[in-house]
Amino acid sequence: MIFLQLLFWACAAIVVYTYMGYGLLIWALNKIRARLKIYKPTTYNKDFEPEVALIIAAYNEQDYIEEKIKNSLSLDYPAEKLKIYFVTDGSSDNTPAIVSKYPQVVLLHSPDRKGKAAAINRSIDFIKEPILIFCDANTHLNKACIKEIVKEYIDPKVGAVAGEKKIFEKTADGAAGAGEGLYWKYESFLKKQDSILYSVVGAAGELISIRKELYEPIEPGIIIEDFVMSLKVCLRGYVVKYAPGAFATETASASIQDEQKRKVRICAGGFQAILILKNLLNLPKYGLLSFQYISHRVLRWTLSPLALLLLLPLNLALVLLGGAFFYKVTFFLQLIFYILGITGWLLATKNLKLKSLYVPYYFLFMNVSVFLGFKRYLQGKQTVLWEKAVRQKIA
Repeated sequence: MIFLQLLFWACAAIVVYTYMGYGLLIWALNKIRARLKIYKPTTYNKDFEPEVALIIAAYNEQDYIEEKIKNSLSLDYPAEKLKIYFVTDGSSDNTPAIVSKYPQVVLLHSPDRKGKAAAINRSIDFIKEPILIFCDANTHLNKACIKEIVKEYIDPKVGAVAGEKKIFEKTADGAAGAGEGLYWKYESFLKKQDSILYSVVGAAGELISIRKELYEPIEPGIIIEDFVMSLKVCLRGYVVKYAPGAFATETASASIQDEQKRKVRICAGGFQAILILKNLLNLPKYGLLSFQYISHRVLRWTLSPLALLLLLPLNLALVLLGGAFFYKVTFFLQLIFYILGITGWLLATKNLKLKSLYVPYYFLFMNVSVFLGFKRYLQGKQTVLWEKAVRQKIA
């Protein structure tokens, strides 16, 4: 009985800390540091405008590419200091032909499809600019995006910058979009707090920047290359800063099934990344960085889903063994949460939304995706040549 109670409380503590406690802890630490004037914001220089390479890897994006080109050309940054590269390796549709119509941008094309990481690696040999900015072909960047990212590099300790990802919200958004948008709002909060405390621990490929001198060729077979690339910068003693004023907006997945494809791929890549970045688990060596990485990332892909899986049967066992009334209450609350989550999931499969079910259904959805991703990783079925998730249309 005592062992079951200890295990129950350990699992509960892991779940609560991972999804709520860590965010509250770093928010409180940042408030204390600000009050004690330990944290000093970066002093920016508006005249700091280094040369920048904007790199867009595009595979069969003929439906979006022209809009992306026009968006890229409209960015507020000196044209003579901004060079735009479109890498269309492996594209079998009209993507390369459409890009070639615009002399203001550079087309890099190879008929071989070896994945996004290989395409980016190949493009680096053609680029001379000291600041690299990567974004996806189906995203829309805000006009001040380049300036907002570049200004962070005034600090020589900054080796990379993570932009903000936003989900385009329609008035009649689907269930997938509602859950995805809510998730990214919370992620944005955590990235901001991480950045203030020390460093962002893993940037998303929708909008990420790195100093060219720190770029390391991405190894073949890396699934979430953007995440690994940004943390390798940290391993070299630099930090990754968050630039909320630079954002990439994209539409949500067209359905919960398409969103699940994306999540399972990311989770499979997460397990791979943990092994690649195993040195970051060394708390005595990397201190605060390891603490952030483990709390924000590793626990989500390892102990937390497992703890969540154990909580309900542990709670049931404590109830059947005559545990305190408290355990009956927690068991009832867990049952209600799962019923709401499963109901929300069933509605989501029909692309129906119900606001009151956003949190339980997307929470369960993310954790199920972890187990599916782990299975795919063990089976070696997740390749870099992944199938793109279908996105909603704006109109």
